[in-house]
Amino acid sequence: MRATLPFRLARSAAFAAVGVLLAVGAHWFAGGGGPTTGALLVGVLAVTAGAAVVAGRERSPQVIVGLLVGAQAFLHLLFDASASAGAPAHITWHGGLTTQTGMLTAHLTAALLTGLWLSRGEEALWSVLRRIGAGAARWLTMLAALVALLRAGLAGIARPRVRAARGCTRLPRPGWVLRHAVVRRGPPVSPVF
Repeated sequence: MRATLPFRLARSAAFAAVGVLLAVGAHWFAGGGGPTTGALLVGVLAVTAGAAVVAGRERSPQVIVGLLVGAQAFLHLLFDASASAGAPAHITWHGGLTTQTGMLTAHLTAALLTGLWLSRGEEALWSVLRRIGAGAARWLTMLAALVALLRAGLAGIARPRVRAARGCTRLPRPGWVLRHAVVRRGPPVSPVF
């Protein structure tokens, strides 16, 4: 099953929204600053474009998690590059870990959990679409069979043929004769006397 362009764009926009919001949350949770508006816009556009390229058909959970991990890595680098110059690059985080290690852990954990969540949604969405498609195909098949039966029935109904009685020179019009009417009844055609 292939996805149409509007469906592909809707799926990629949903993927980008989840991925970018996840990256902003994970980046902030791990001690980084919030991204600038420009970096956020670039991130949304880049992830949406990348997702639109691969959103043409159903994807496996491994592909979805891999795409999310790649998007998280890209967004992490983008947010770090857009951070203010006055902030220290490697401050310590909980338990003596550096910010970079904490961010990497937060981004990967969030990407794995969200990737599994998105893959379940992907599976459910395509399952519904397959059921709708199968139902539509079944209805179209039944409709085509009904049309074929109607055509065969109409073609199989023969117009009644009216035979001329012996000696009869004039026949009634075919549309006026009843199906079970006997044309030979009536007065004799030739004069008897």
